Amino acid sequence: MKADSSINPEASREPNSSDTHFDGSNFDFSQKGVYCLIFENHECALQVGKKGEFSFKRGYHIYVGSALGPGGLKRMQRHIRLSRDKDKNPKWHVDYLHFCSAFRLVSAVCAATPERLECLLAGAIGGPCVPGFGCTDCKCRSHLFSREKYPLSDLSGAFEGLGLRPFVLEF
Repeated sequence: MKADSSINPEASREPNSSDTHFDGSNFDFSQKGVYCLIFENHECALQVGKKGEFSFKRGYHIYVGSALGPGGLKRMQRHIRLSRDKDKNPKWHVDYLHFCSAFRLVSAVCAATPERLECLLAGAIGGPCVPGFGCTDCKCRSHLFSREKYPLSDLSGAFEGLGLRPFVLEF
């Protein structure tokens, strides 16, 4: 299901209920939580601030983030708007992906939780990764993972494995 790069009620759904669609207003984005951004990309090299240049293979990249601050999961909405509007300077490593023409945000998955589960979710997703990306405030190897195929079912399983109920937005 495709939609434009805004939160579209027809594009939000729970991954285990593919025939049931939810109005995005039913999800409270002010809650604290954890999220993943799924990007589809072409092969490229990208300068990421002071971290240096990273090479990316064609496929999909999954960024794992937390939203435990006062705005909660509105942080994820910031990423969605930034990917669409490209109207702010990069603040986090993942922001550079939003500005790169080789990357396109295709989905976001989130779950409400007051617990600090970002690193556990990154570990549950695992697999090929971009070492040192998005994990400067923890001891994880990475918070950016790659897949050759669309990874939504992998992410749904990772969220559910941590006892979280994923909420999906597709663009």
